Amino acid sequence: MENLIFTIILLPLVGFLINGLFGKKMPKNLVGGIATLVVFAAFCITFYLFLNFDKDSQPYIVRAFEWFRVNGMQVNFSFHIDQLSLMMMMIITGIGSLIHLYSIGYMHTDSGFHRFFAYLNLFIFMMLLLVMGSNYVILFIGWEGVGLCSYLLIGFWYKNKEYGKAARKAFIMNRIGDLGLLMGIFMIAFHTNALDYLSVAQNVTRFEADGSTIIFICASLFIGAVGKSAQVPLYTWLPDAMAGPTPVSALIHAATMVTAGVYLVFRSNFLFTLAPTVMDGILLVGLLTALLAAFYALRQNDIKKVLAYSTVSQLGFMFVALGVGAYTAAMFHLMTHAFFKALLFLGSGSVIHAMSGEQDMRMMGGLKDKIKITHITFLIGTFAIAGMPFFSGMISKDEILIAAWAKSPVFWVILFIIAAMTATYMFRLYYLTFHGTFRGTEEQKHHLHESPSNMTLPLVVLAILSVIGGFINLPHIIAHGDYSKLQQWLSPLLSENIKNEMQAGLSGISLTTELILLALTVLMFFVVWFISRNKYAVKKAVPVAEEHFTGWEKLSAKKLYIDELYNALFVKTAEGLGRGGKMFDTNILDKAVDFIGEGAEDSGKSMKRLQNGNVENYVLVMSLAIGIILIVNFLLQ
Repeated sequence: MENLIFTIILLPLVGFLINGLFGKKMPKNLVGGIATLVVFAAFCITFYLFLNFDKDSQPYIVRAFEWFRVNGMQVNFSFHIDQLSLMMMMIITGIGSLIHLYSIGYMHTDSGFHRFFAYLNLFIFMMLLLVMGSNYVILFIGWEGVGLCSYLLIGFWYKNKEYGKAARKAFIMNRIGDLGLLMGIFMIAFHTNALDYLSVAQNVTRFEADGSTIIFICASLFIGAVGKSAQVPLYTWLPDAMAGPTPVSALIHAATMVTAGVYLVFRSNFLFTLAPTVMDGILLVGLLTALLAAFYALRQNDIKKVLAYSTVSQLGFMFVALGVGAYTAAMFHLMTHAFFKALLFLGSGSVIHAMSGEQDMRMMGGLKDKIKITHITFLIGTFAIAGMPFFSGMISKDEILIAAWAKSPVFWVILFIIAAMTATYMFRLYYLTFHGTFRGTEEQKHHLHESPSNMTLPLVVLAILSVIGGFINLPHIIAHGDYSKLQQWLSPLLSENIKNEMQAGLSGISLTTELILLALTVLMFFVVWFISRNKYAVKKAVPVAEEHFTGWEKLSAKKLYIDELYNALFVKTAEGLGRGGKMFDTNILDKAVDFIGEGAEDSGKSMKRLQNGNVENYVLVMSLAIGIILIVNFLLQ
């Protein structure tokens, strides 16, 4: 067992080293094959562990070595394998291997092919380190590691200055959240004298429920989650991160890295349950994030930007679930979102590949007969996220809606509106891309073709998962509680207080109410689908140029001018301080140093007249000096 766990974590690292050191001289297919094989092998081992893990057993701790001791606190470099880490490992390696395979075709003509796969393997290694670590220190190493890999991959095409700026923006905004996470870790260590999850969980009795200390710790951890999972106000980096190659968008910004914040809150549920004030804050931040991002997506014309804001919005749904205590629902939506959002991003990459790099939906249209596999799989992904009955996204999102109703019907209404907005912008994206008449250039029309099999195979697999993935945790009104496998799987990791509170909330909802709410969400899906189809497929409406938008459409297209506001408040301020510092450095510090240097130079020139190399003068000066000393000494006596 220990060897298998070490193998899982080391395989992507080996792939990174091989491709990073020798990949430039290796054939591209070999580079891509090695990178994909190591991740797929890690998935196979993880799947074996998953099948042989007893859900009622204790976590399996594998210690590599003792790292350090501080004030009697021992920190080991060790791995923590339980239901949560196995679930995340399955998603990371499973979705990751499909995206690696897809990337072989997508990046085949890129000159940095070997570098790209080295970065992807390094990212998988860091993400596995994050979810497999047995303590907060190892989690933080993986946390920073995926931040570094995100910077490298977003700015992969670094010769484009705008892409470089997007990478720096992601890196800097994540550092804000990381500071919060680091402060939370320090406070945990200070008050519990432990950092591994099991020991911290055993010592939570030291904290007063909703006391200032536990509120500070949980708020700090949540700030870290806000940065990594792109929540308000630290969300503007993620849409800009679409500057990276499309497989990067699928892997980092849909399926793995941005969900690290959700993982952190779930992993620390024994702390957050003691801070209901912070939980309410998580709920409100999640609601605001989901609403704003869905509003922005309504009038974006870049196919990847729509999906980027959709990711931010769906992450908001997950944090709403966490805020109301529905931890399992949050993880369930995290899993289904990994399926359909990775599918949609890879599908958009296939569209962009067919369109010779074009990303503007206004230049697309009529592609359903040109790229049939991409079209069918993309439609499945659209159905899943929009809420098609029995598709994965509908089932997981409905669990969050029911949990929100248990908290307050007001929250359900807001989420219902956001779900309707989600279906609206996704059907707009689908119909503008695949229906109507082709609106691109003749050269683009001539180039249209389906992607190669190594790109379409991952689409097919993800499409199947997007359809059947929801059956893992069917609603209890269908499964009667006995077949909610994910609920049973994750239940041992939650405190009894959390389970009791959630059960008490759900028990207050009658079966009739649940069926009515479910019927309303299904009806909403078909109404939005009908309206969107009538507008974009039947009437063939085409979006106008952004400069012609007015009212709410302009606010949506311009994202409420939040980027401009941040630029004015923070970027321009920082640039102004930089210019002020430069002026101070140039006009004061530099001149002060120059003055000292010039003074030393002038004094040297003066001394040069005396130190002329004439021995007779030196003897004369010495004699005069001795004489003066004797006279002064005589007078003083």
